Amino acid sequence: MTEFSFTLQARDGNARRGTISMPRGLIRTPAFMPVGTQATVKAMYPEQVRELGADIVLGNTYHLMLRPGAERVARLGGLHSFMRWPHPILTDSGGFQVMSLAQLTKLDEDGVTFKSHVDGSTHRLTPERSVEIQGLLGADITMQLDECLKLPADYSEVERAMELSLRWGERSKAAFGGEPGRALFGIVQGGDQPDLRLRSAEGLRRIGFHGYAVGGLAVGEPQAIMLEILQETVPALPDEAPRYLMGVGTPEDILLSIARGIDMFDCVMPTRAGRHGQAFTRYGRLNMRNAKHTEDLRPLDPSSDCPAARDYSRAYLHHLFRTQETLGAMLLTWSNLAYYQTLMKEARQAISEGRYTDYVAEVRENWERGEP
Repeated sequence: MTEFSFTLQARDGNARRGTISMPRGLIRTPAFMPVGTQATVKAMYPEQVRELGADIVLGNTYHLMLRPGAERVARLGGLHSFMRWPHPILTDSGGFQVMSLAQLTKLDEDGVTFKSHVDGSTHRLTPERSVEIQGLLGADITMQLDECLKLPADYSEVERAMELSLRWGERSKAAFGGEPGRALFGIVQGGDQPDLRLRSAEGLRRIGFHGYAVGGLAVGEPQAIMLEILQETVPALPDEAPRYLMGVGTPEDILLSIARGIDMFDCVMPTRAGRHGQAFTRYGRLNMRNAKHTEDLRPLDPSSDCPAARDYSRAYLHHLFRTQETLGAMLLTWSNLAYYQTLMKEARQAISEGRYTDYVAEVRENWERGEP
């Protein structure tokens, strides 16, 4: 069986191009992982997601443990078979959703007790149970359970949550064991405090993980704060392991984070925006609900490889959203995910050619200039 491995193939400044090897396939980095919260990337067929260039998708432990249930997914053959995605899957730990969606009833050293946002039923999530659930789902990359605080928060509270997350990281690793071909990632916490981020990173390195995620960002803090935290934190992470920035984000956030050494990203933004009439293009963001598109026969982007962006008129897309037709959400989601994967493909090429800084400048200039 192929073991988990990460190979760096090129560098340009702090930006890195690499490949993660796993039994179910290769993951080219920098990589954007479409979010398949409930065993589906919303409004997309799995084959479409793959054809756009996605090597890996993300599944959500919290939602899947509630519906249809981890044990049921296991009985049905695992998440890959269930959702017809035979390629790598990363599952988050469920911690972020427990803190943000559920009614949290108790947090203690052992774990968290919460009430489901679906039916009010009570559940218990510990580091061990989170790892068990992700194993039942069949995750290729498992995330440790952590406590993700809402910011701003007092320094003492951020420190407490960071230290608890470190202890949960140790327990997650002990529960994970050493299954061949699967990987466990630790999560750096510490809020907006650089010294706590460094302590978290150092603690995770001592524990030892296959990869390292930066969590607790993209939760409303200014972009400058996020980039400052990355600038301080990423150099403290092992050079030989992949680095994953959780829940980020806008195309600009991703490009600037790659420049600071991040390898992996996930975000609901391209799919959520698509369902609400927002299109990401090389000209910037377009709102297809705006009346100016009513009789515009141009496509979103005639140079795109994606049929949704290249072959449908803006007038038609505008009509679909005005009439609340499902096809509108499907087409814009398709187009947005295509744009994100194109950014990743071009970023990887630019890093290999030693021109990543120039590439980012060109992309941002196109956004600012807008359409010709």
